[in-house]
Amino acid sequence: MKRSLQNSSALSQILFTILVLFFACPLNVLAQNAKTTIVGSVRTSESIPADNVSVYLLNTPYGTTTDDKGNFELKVSTGTYTLIIKQVGAKVEQRTIEVKEGINKIPVIVLSMSNTDLQEVSISSGRVNKFSRKSSPYVTKMPLNNLENPQVYSSISKELLKDQQINNLDEALKNAAGVSKSFESTGRAGSGGTTFVLRGFVTQSKLRNGLAGNITTAIDAANVESIEVLKGPSATLFGNSMSSYGGLINRVTKKPFKATGGEVAYYAGSYGLNRVTADFNTPVDTAGKLLFRVNAAYNSQNGFQENAFRKSFLFAPSIKYEVNDKLTFLLDAEFNQLQSAGSQFLYFYGGTPVSQFGVSSAADVNINYRSSFSSRDMIKKGENANVFGQMDYKISNNWKSQTNLSLTTSGSSGSSPYYYLIPGAKVRSLTAVKAATTPAKSYNDDFYLERMVWEPNGTDLNAEIQQTILGDFKVAGIRNRLTIGLDYLHTNTNITFNRFSNNDYYNPAGATAALRGAKLNDVFDFVSISNPGPDYYKFNQTKVDSAYANRPAGTTLVTRSNTTTYSAFVADVVNITDNLNALLSLRIDRFVNNGILNNSTNVTSNGYKQTAYSPKFGLVYQILPEQVSLFANYQNGFANKTGTDFEGNAFKPEQANQLEGGVKFDLFKGILSGNVSYYDIKVKDIVRAYELNPQLSIQNGTQRSKGVEVEVIANPIAGLNLIAGYGYNDSRYTNTSANLDGLRPVSAGPEQLVNFWMSYRVNRGILQGLGAGIGGNYATKNYAINTIALGQFILPSYKIYNAALFYDQRKYRLGLKMNNIGNTPYWVGNSTMNPQMLREVIANIAFKF
Repeated sequence: MKRSLQNSSALSQILFTILVLFFACPLNVLAQNAKTTIVGSVRTSESIPADNVSVYLLNTPYGTTTDDKGNFELKVSTGTYTLIIKQVGAKVEQRTIEVKEGINKIPVIVLSMSNTDLQEVSISSGRVNKFSRKSSPYVTKMPLNNLENPQVYSSISKELLKDQQINNLDEALKNAAGVSKSFESTGRAGSGGTTFVLRGFVTQSKLRNGLAGNITTAIDAANVESIEVLKGPSATLFGNSMSSYGGLINRVTKKPFKATGGEVAYYAGSYGLNRVTADFNTPVDTAGKLLFRVNAAYNSQNGFQENAFRKSFLFAPSIKYEVNDKLTFLLDAEFNQLQSAGSQFLYFYGGTPVSQFGVSSAADVNINYRSSFSSRDMIKKGENANVFGQMDYKISNNWKSQTNLSLTTSGSSGSSPYYYLIPGAKVRSLTAVKAATTPAKSYNDDFYLERMVWEPNGTDLNAEIQQTILGDFKVAGIRNRLTIGLDYLHTNTNITFNRFSNNDYYNPAGATAALRGAKLNDVFDFVSISNPGPDYYKFNQTKVDSAYANRPAGTTLVTRSNTTTYSAFVADVVNITDNLNALLSLRIDRFVNNGILNNSTNVTSNGYKQTAYSPKFGLVYQILPEQVSLFANYQNGFANKTGTDFEGNAFKPEQANQLEGGVKFDLFKGILSGNVSYYDIKVKDIVRAYELNPQLSIQNGTQRSKGVEVEVIANPIAGLNLIAGYGYNDSRYTNTSANLDGLRPVSAGPEQLVNFWMSYRVNRGILQGLGAGIGGNYATKNYAINTIALGQFILPSYKIYNAALFYDQRKYRLGLKMNNIGNTPYWVGNSTMNPQMLREVIANIAFKF
């Protein structure tokens, strides 16, 4: 595989040449087969979107099914037709329609069945490809079918979450092709959410329904309808602070609907798991214009490591008010609290060559996988309070306005332990007993943990206001779907890290002057990983409080920022022909760092301003209309940089540009769908050390990340559903430093990833509703250290298998899930080695009403 991608430039040229040949077909030839369009939507008796409903024209080959929003679209010739809407268990609806040139909008069609009935029918009939989603209003900030979209994205549906009995986003994202976890959630304000890797770059789940919605703890799935993973640089429509060069993660939340119903569930399992969830929805008024829904979850579980635990609470209310058929308001919120202790975050002592550790793999480190090396009373706390508002106004049949407000606040407090792996020889060279009269403590073992602790106390605030106008119109007979937006984003971070300096140790007289003057910030002690003895139990809150009280204060560390971003963006999907469309978009971004106010001097410093332009282009040609499309895109991302280079020139924004091409498919009436793509991301203007004077900087660094992704979602027979993904990524520094050039960044994650899940549900007979699923994940090795000077330390490859059983009935559901069936130890990390969950068994019961 590596060899095949060494000539990636040639491959990309060939791929884009092929696509250009397709796109270069004479437009007048394509226009000869041009068809007009029928669009419409289907609703249940409660006005809820009805998905997977058959829609076809009588005595013609034209037919489709509604998407998850209840919408459908057919491309036909002009004429008079009989439109049939058919669903098992409901009265067949039919309409006589006259189709003219252009877009023909059909009035909303209402089925004679409830949403609950529709769900039961869809399940019992073996719903076609229930893991697949055909469209999204968020990916391009306009309603657009996947086959029309030149950007690749993975969508994790609520049906897949239910099949796998998933309770958090960390587990859910194992179903996205080319995505891996990089770092555990720390709960720290602002940046404490779980970190993932997409296409060789780290990112976090910061978006909620397409807007700022950061949660800094492990995200509970109780309020999640689906999850969208957008691939590649996506700053054009979402800005740089919410996305990375590899892409972004957007969670779509549950919304109120016009019916009374809900679900209460209880989970119990390994490590003392107790979890309760509730989902309740009801109209508030008799007219069904004011709707209310609330989701809540309480989760308590010990860790697989001694003294570890995690307790969390989520409360997410939502209110929708339909003033009339043109104006709608939506107000919702998320309140989340977390208390946890005992997680291992294992770093490597800085500047230590791998050879001095004596091992070069996490699997060979002689540390107890189940030991936390800290007390249960060292509790860190995280909380989030997020409020969202949305106003939708239908200006006309072709124009809509949407106004959004997002206020997100995160806070953290309490002791946050972390650890450094350090060779015994290094400990012996760094430390000795401070008082000469005190007997010297010996450090004779080969490997130690430098146990560290600090208290990151503070808050992070994000406020976003976004106004968009959406249009669907024709210019000179050519259809345009246009989004114009203005965006305001303000962030304010104020976090103080409480620290102490360890004065129990001093540097030996033989050490360098720099070492003798160094402070051992945050160091509690050094403990042997193989023979910790009584010292193991000393790392507790009482002794940490004593350290804060009796030791000198550590070096001050304060994270403060006050920034404002003003943006304007536009995106236009132009249907050049029925089968060929182009996406043209551009963002103008004005970033203002307001600087930090020193209250003692009343002086504000470190402020700066930058302007960035972020374009995005794409082409899609449907070689088989509504079945197979070829696509190509150019996408951009950027990062603001402060400071000056060695000549005193101000830095400009760092840039990442992606070229990508591939194929998307939705075949056999939705039975088989997916995509195959090749991408090439080049990062430029990286700030790096200036060779002639390393104390200064130069902005000419580069990095490259290229690869292949494959995703397949299928429903080969009724009741059998599967999803599979493969990701290959070749990421390297290309012009940074002699110590790094040509090497894979430690933040790039595994080179290859595989995900797979298959489930079967009995749809008829006395066993109807009984089902089972099995699947897993594979990842190649990852680097925790990878430099020429220090060598390589790897996190080994791993294979993890999971399985589930369920019995789903109209009024209740029983489930049993086993994660990591083989009880396999494995690690993830970003310059770290973080042990992951061992075998876990979870049973659950849900009551539906």
